[in-house]
Amino acid sequence: MVHAIQVEKTGKPSVLTPVDIDLPELQVHEVRIRHNAIGINFIDTYYRSGLYPAPEGLPFIPGSEGAGVIIALGEAVSNFSVGDRVAYAGSLGAYSEERNIPASVLVRIPESVSDEQAAALMLKGMTARYLLRETYKVTAETTLLCHAAAGGVGLIVGQWARALGARVIGTVGSTEKMDLARANGYEYVINYREEDWVARVCEITHGRGCDVVYDSVGKDTFPASLDCIRPRGLWCSFGQSSGPIADFSMSLLSQKGSLFATRPTLFDYTAERWELEKTVEDLFTAVANGIVKVQINQRYPLKEAVKAHADLEARKTTGASVLVPD
Repeated sequence: MVHAIQVEKTGKPSVLTPVDIDLPELQVHEVRIRHNAIGINFIDTYYRSGLYPAPEGLPFIPGSEGAGVIIALGEAVSNFSVGDRVAYAGSLGAYSEERNIPASVLVRIPESVSDEQAAALMLKGMTARYLLRETYKVTAETTLLCHAAAGGVGLIVGQWARALGARVIGTVGSTEKMDLARANGYEYVINYREEDWVARVCEITHGRGCDVVYDSVGKDTFPASLDCIRPRGLWCSFGQSSGPIADFSMSLLSQKGSLFATRPTLFDYTAERWELEKTVEDLFTAVANGIVKVQINQRYPLKEAVKAHADLEARKTTGASVLVPD
């Protein structure tokens, strides 16, 4: 039996229930991992609340990111060994002391990266990588705006974009978060609770607007984000922490300056094994070179998943958060 957190019915954080489970027998292409750290991400709250339906229905174990040690191998697995340190960002089931998972989604953790760093990096770091290097190729000529600049993805975006030479603008919701964002690459930080952030972006860019806006907030920042983008610029909506965006007319994009819009997901950028390996290679290299520094500002025992979700949704967290099995 292993300790896990299960969702039997969707709803508020209180539906996260500690349980003891028996793992099924390993399939031939799977490995069994003992988690040392489990990543916490906003998408976990979407599945828990029912905003996103769990692929295999109820009940389910949430969480899609973790790091640990391989303790058993399926018969057909030849590219990993028992004792290997590995990490992943993939299917649900991470909120557990141990889990079975296809070997195809695993990557080895280099010695320079801890298990906690890897668990905090996989989803958020790979997201930052595809945003900056694929969705919009950020260069020294780029001016960008990133909402939730003091969040897990936001802090990595700030560091990495600044290293690329970009002009980096961020929005946050408190003075403390302003200081954190500034320390992580943001040249300009706007407290959206105290300033008209659209007007401030216009001032910073001398009326031109940004080349790209990275928006993980959703309802509260739409359609105002479109007013921060230059003609033929890109609005990248990659999350909805404040709630989903209602349907909008495509003509709005033409009215705002022939804008481009995209709603990307990490899994479409890492669908092929070579894409996953390239993404992770770039990410771990950025960490090794000091471009990206992982800030794990909250650690919760696995059994305190309810508090972790409550803090996340109340925007009490900064940087990355992890669950640590007992």
